[in-house]
Amino acid sequence: MLEPLRALVSQRAVMRTRILCALLALASASAYGQNGGLTLDTALYQASQRSAAIQASQSSVLASTHAAVKADQLPDPMLKAGVDNLPINGPDRYSLTQDFMTMRYVGIEQEWVSSGKRERRSSLANRIVDREQAATLVQLANTRQQTAIAWLDAAYAQRALALSNALVEHMTHELAAIRASYRGLSASADDVTQAQIMRSQVKDQLLKAQQTSRSALIALSRWVAAPVTAIAGDIPPLESHVADLTQEELNQVQPELLAAERDIYVADADTSVASSNRTPNWTWGVTYQQRGSQYSNMVSVGVSIPLPISRANRQDQDVAEKAALGNKARLMLRETQRQVHANIQSLSTSLANGRERIASLNNTLLPAVSQQVRLAAAAYKAGSGSLASVFNAKRAQLDAQLQVVDLERDVAQVWAQLEYQVVSTNNLIGQKE
Repeated sequence: MLEPLRALVSQRAVMRTRILCALLALASASAYGQNGGLTLDTALYQASQRSAAIQASQSSVLASTHAAVKADQLPDPMLKAGVDNLPINGPDRYSLTQDFMTMRYVGIEQEWVSSGKRERRSSLANRIVDREQAATLVQLANTRQQTAIAWLDAAYAQRALALSNALVEHMTHELAAIRASYRGLSASADDVTQAQIMRSQVKDQLLKAQQTSRSALIALSRWVAAPVTAIAGDIPPLESHVADLTQEELNQVQPELLAAERDIYVADADTSVASSNRTPNWTWGVTYQQRGSQYSNMVSVGVSIPLPISRANRQDQDVAEKAALGNKARLMLRETQRQVHANIQSLSTSLANGRERIASLNNTLLPAVSQQVRLAAAAYKAGSGSLASVFNAKRAQLDAQLQVVDLERDVAQVWAQLEYQVVSTNNLIGQKE
């Protein structure tokens, strides 16, 4: 009766681990790679697949699963064999058959652990498996969050690089045109000098943007465990509904809360095991004893019972220790809930404020600097303005565009911290909510 039950428990434990591994393997269902650059979904997929931290957590899950299989097993029986009452002097010295007290024996002893105790130990082992699975989800959420932040950083660095590169190309053409005009006597030497200065400044800005982009791609490569040369795909809308989740919903999708809750289950199961240990395990044994042919053989049956003579100072202290750890786990869950709520509220507020600032700059600053460039160019053509004013206006336009890009990057990273701190079922199968 016990063997089929044990086999079923083993199969369920292994199946639970395989399901978790399969979910992690499907951490994003988008295409594995795309020509021309790395998309956000692909980056999340690769990072989830290749993370050594996630693989280490999966190994912990597998180890605890194996431990759960053996948790409800009886201890191995002990085989006993030997010789009792062997004479060492006199006429029967070292004889195994002449003295009636000499006996060769073989026997077996078995420590008996009650089914109730084994059920509690099995429950504890299964709760440990659940806790390790929650720890794996914590690693998964952290990997996805950091990968998203790195991808967004690289995406906006690539956008800033494109702006700088476009201005350098424009200034290269401007410089060539002004030099031609200077040779045709329609532009002054000062105009050529101003164009050269402007081109040198934007060239330096381009070199800085190139270095920033390379550094961002290197940081992203660390998470996807492969060289990244470019970013592809659209930046997702910076909208998140994490702040709208109820406490019950957060408990299901926020790995830190899930892990803290499962710490309580482990502590309670451990307390239950310690309480069951207040009743000692018995050990029974059977021994077959063989004497000389002229004497009868014998069988001995016995039982050993530990005597808990100081239960208050030993077993009761174990129970008190485990109960205190359970109280600690409950307090830590309360602290984690406060921390998570404060973090979500802070990030949500920062995200809303950042989106408002981006909208304001797009509606006021960028149109203003564009108008400034047009006015400066018109004044120069009309002869009432200088070429230096045109170049300064264009430089101010680039600075304003880069200011917006920097703000968008900061807001996008806040969004990633908020959005990817949860791991829902949709996240696990690769469909972003």
